[in-house]
Amino acid sequence: MHIPFIKLAKYISFFMPALFAAGCAHNHSDLAANDPVAPANRTVFGGNLFVDHHVLQPVARTYAANVPSSVKHGIHNFSANLNEPKILVNDVLQGNFSRSWNTLERFAINSTVGVLGIFDFAQKWGMPYHDADFGQTLGVWGVGPGPDVQLPLMGFSNVRDTTGNLAGIVLNPTTFVSAGLVSVVRGVSSGLSIVDGRANTLAVTDDVEKNSLDEYASLRSMTAQHRAAFIQDGIQGKVKITDLSIPTHQTFVSMR
Repeated sequence: MHIPFIKLAKYISFFMPALFAAGCAHNHSDLAANDPVAPANRTVFGGNLFVDHHVLQPVARTYAANVPSSVKHGIHNFSANLNEPKILVNDVLQGNFSRSWNTLERFAINSTVGVLGIFDFAQKWGMPYHDADFGQTLGVWGVGPGPDVQLPLMGFSNVRDTTGNLAGIVLNPTTFVSAGLVSVVRGVSSGLSIVDGRANTLAVTDDVEKNSLDEYASLRSMTAQHRAAFIQDGIQGKVKITDLSIPTHQTFVSMR
């Protein structure tokens, strides 16, 4: 499952001023934002918060407090490596061929020398990680975001990115690998990726919940800014040195 809060985590610190500014706007911000069904979206958001508070947060806090950092890095690297085929497809669709070659090299090296991606030797050898998804691809092609959407158990999105998520399932090569062991590994990796990403955003979301006057508007604004920057990154198409120790994607807290 693709979760929007894991991508957002590496950008989250850059948008803190905008987050609090949005929080001061209360519901009036719905008028300025592209959120025509804000009342319905806020209702779904409330349900997502309930699940986050009672299910995902307790698991993430236990994970953060008890799992050694070396194991966390291995889990993050393993999950990121399984994302590489999807990233490769989108790199090609975006016409970012230097990025696509970088992604192919990363996947080949980390899947072998890196023991199925647990160790990120490619990063150390000058092949940095980047993310890509079909929502970004649509943005690179010039498709606008459309109205905001709050998805049950998935969090903040918009019409373009929701369409991209659905298309991304079809375009992801691993979707069609039905071997029993592969399916189990993919499922376990998705679950671990969600918990790992949530654990890495706990401090920020705790701060938002404590200090923001309108948590929904704050997170909506932050997500929109992240996605806009993410699409610009795809348009530029550069291979950049990034810190893979910081969770990537897709994302915010899925439940927030």
